Amino acid sequence: MKPLSKPIFANMPGGFIYSVVIMALLSGCGASVANTETKQPVTALPVLNISTVPATTYREYTATLEGKVNVEIRPQVEGVLDKIYVDEGAFVKAGQPLFKIHDRPYEEQLSNANATLQAAQANMQKAQLEVDRLTPLVQNNVVAEVQLKTAQSVYQSAKASVAQAQAMVGSARINLGFTQINAPVSGYIGRIPYKAGSLVGRAETQPLTLLSDVNEVYAYFAMSETDFLQFKNETAGNTIADKVKQMPPVDLVLSDNSVYPQKGKIETMQGQFDKNIGTISFRATFPNAAGLLRSGNTGKIRIPEEFAAALVVPQSATFELQDKVFVFVVADSNKVASKPITVAGKSGAYYFVEKGVKAGDRIVYTGLDRLQDGAVITPQPMSMDSLLKVKPL
Repeated sequence: MKPLSKPIFANMPGGFIYSVVIMALLSGCGASVANTETKQPVTALPVLNISTVPATTYREYTATLEGKVNVEIRPQVEGVLDKIYVDEGAFVKAGQPLFKIHDRPYEEQLSNANATLQAAQANMQKAQLEVDRLTPLVQNNVVAEVQLKTAQSVYQSAKASVAQAQAMVGSARINLGFTQINAPVSGYIGRIPYKAGSLVGRAETQPLTLLSDVNEVYAYFAMSETDFLQFKNETAGNTIADKVKQMPPVDLVLSDNSVYPQKGKIETMQGQFDKNIGTISFRATFPNAAGLLRSGNTGKIRIPEEFAAALVVPQSATFELQDKVFVFVVADSNKVASKPITVAGKSGAYYFVEKGVKAGDRIVYTGLDRLQDGAVITPQPMSMDSLLKVKPL
């Protein structure tokens, strides 16, 4: 057989040769990619069967604390502050001396009022003697009756002067008593802006101090109109007052996120909404025998809400996208698909789910950052009971 004198592609156009070579290369690359996808390992991830469990969720409201009694201690008379018997922050009992205003001017006023009273009493006695003298003379027709009536008028005037002088003595005695300022209730002394030697009086804008009775404290918080309607619709009772009484004991979460050890009770609410901000105020009372709480503290009131069967999802099994919360649900074919859920509340590391998933659904517990819709995984089953033992509600 005669050998070919030229290669088979010798008479072909150059462009055709390049096209054939490129197609062969692309074909080889496609085969390589397909093989890679086929050989990609399936991810093994923990999968949780979600279920309903008894649970407690909480509604929280910002609160401010006040002592059961907050009394502004103000002077009732003007004078120089002579003595300060207590220090800021001290605990005092009802009736204990707090301040002393220089009392010498008020002692002199009392002495003057007593002297005036004595003079008035002397005049009244003199007028009485004149009446007593004229009475038999008039009866015997020795003097005219008009003289007796005049004497009786003088006596009545003198008697009125005595009453007026007695009132002046009482007023002076009260003012003298006001120079000694005692604690009206037991409690803690607040800031004392004045020092000994300061001139104080009723016209001063600042009180001498603020005395707080904090054996019990009031926590004031406000509900929005939506929360109030929820409270009204879900709480047992025929009237609002009955519903307030039926509310469960509440917790006080302090500013460091610690929980005050004693429970409080919601006792009352305001009669109307604040039309400017659309809220209505409630008052809860907490015992405070140890004095751990003070007026001016802030915190949060936490109202519990019991669920006999709540659908619980760990927060670690969720992710957020555009202000929505999602989970990866595992289908029968072990393919995952992201689904949004509606969160009704939360407790600790768990969400309470209202919509989006149901009891018995399987969701991916961890490794969400490695997933996308349609991915196939190898489920590693885990139970909600075992998870709750490690991370309780």
